[in-house]
Amino acid sequence: MNQAERISFKADRKYLILIAGLMWCGVGIMLLAFAETWLARYPGKDVWVYYLLGFIAGMPIHHFGFLKLADKNISRLLTVTGRKSIFTFITVKSYFTIIFMVALGISLRHSSIPKQYLSIIYNGIGLGLFLSGIRYIRYFIRDHKTREIKTARPFDGITDKLK
Repeated sequence: MNQAERISFKADRKYLILIAGLMWCGVGIMLLAFAETWLARYPGKDVWVYYLLGFIAGMPIHHFGFLKLADKNISRLLTVTGRKSIFTFITVKSYFTIIFMVALGISLRHSSIPKQYLSIIYNGIGLGLFLSGIRYIRYFIRDHKTREIKTARPFDGITDKLK
């Protein structure tokens, strides 16, 4: 085994699931931190309204948006055999979506939209990402305890298996 093979960044599917969960949770926390920073500077006494609206937005974003993506991605990762690059925890198409979302986020942060209003969006998306990332981590922990992750067909009752 040469040096390049020893340093290769490859992982089994169970660790790809963990990596995906940690990334989703990490990005969610980052967005929540942006929102918290903006709201900490907001002089109004009604700051709790922005937190509440962000929470209310986060629940459907999590349930109807990111959770379905997470389940679809977990199903895809369960079909992975052998050790794969750690960058396969998401699809190539998803990388382009991420680039677009990062560019949109940067544009919004530098726009003239008041930060307290942006905090609602950031809290909602951040909470949705964090909660959906927990799905990956729960799946990893549950199957790590049994030391076995069974191969499943995509969308084959994954939601029932994760509950």
